[in-house]
Amino acid sequence: MVQPTDLSVDGRLTIEVSPSAHSASDFAQDVREGLSAHPKRLPPKYFYDEAGSKLFEAISELPEYYVTRTELALLQRFVPEIAKCSDGNMAIVELGSGSSRKTRLLIEALIARQGFLHYFPVDISEAILMQSAKQLLKTYPELEITAHVAEYKAGLHRIAEESFEQKMVLFLGSNIGNFDTDGALDFLAQIRRELNRHDYLLLGTDMQKDVSILEAAYDDSQNVTAAFNLNILRHINRQLGGNFEVKNFSHLAFYNAEQSRIEMHLRSEKAQSVHIGKLDTTFQFGPGETIHTENSYKYSSAQVIEMCAQTGFHLARSWQDERGYFSLNLLSPL
Repeated sequence: MVQPTDLSVDGRLTIEVSPSAHSASDFAQDVREGLSAHPKRLPPKYFYDEAGSKLFEAISELPEYYVTRTELALLQRFVPEIAKCSDGNMAIVELGSGSSRKTRLLIEALIARQGFLHYFPVDISEAILMQSAKQLLKTYPELEITAHVAEYKAGLHRIAEESFEQKMVLFLGSNIGNFDTDGALDFLAQIRRELNRHDYLLLGTDMQKDVSILEAAYDDSQNVTAAFNLNILRHINRQLGGNFEVKNFSHLAFYNAEQSRIEMHLRSEKAQSVHIGKLDTTFQFGPGETIHTENSYKYSSAQVIEMCAQTGFHLARSWQDERGYFSLNLLSPL
């Protein structure tokens, strides 16, 4: 049962925390299963504690990380056209909202068109949700926010309980690329089930490009991405009583051409044992052994069209930057 908390920035902010959002038992089970697997793995959702969310915001400012600024430029250019989808009472639902930096453009455009807006951000980090919501409400008096501390799927289930005249779901950045092929199709199909005839999905997709550009974006010269990747070990130490010596692991990122994806791993620099107190388990690592922490799939235009067709969507519009690095896709239900 979700327990809403009215934090009353002029009565316009409510934070709801999903029961699974901070579940130590889920975290412990995922870590146990992942570190017992061969090869070892950890779910990327555990990057995003408060420290990890701040590190990702720093990544978005890096010169090598083209994703955020390219998508931002596309929104700046095309948000007036996107806002025309509103029938006059559209709400925004954003999955993985983070700082809501890019979303401000659409918020402004819809407020200008409608005179008001109800915004429903969903993010796993309560701290970043709270911070971004309060900043938005100070800037936009016409805005009301109901924020959900939840994983994507739990957030979608909660949103389904709302009665919207019309809504646009935002899934921006390269977040869809974190799913494998089947997982992406399943997730888009779930979003489709929550949409009505006049609703929309605005989907960001990172496109296939030169390998050197991709690898630099995930292995930057300032090592911010390395710190972000390694923070998952610190998260385990903090929450589960682990004794990872973070200095004994290194960041590894490379493009897997066969799978059309960037892979991120943590590589053990020597043979070592790690004990995790709340699991009462010790895990062994061989020299050079890795923990697979994230995939980021890259798409072709044909793959985006096919993905839409398989999940019950019509690709109404698609916008790319001049280099073809990134694509914003406006999907409507079939």
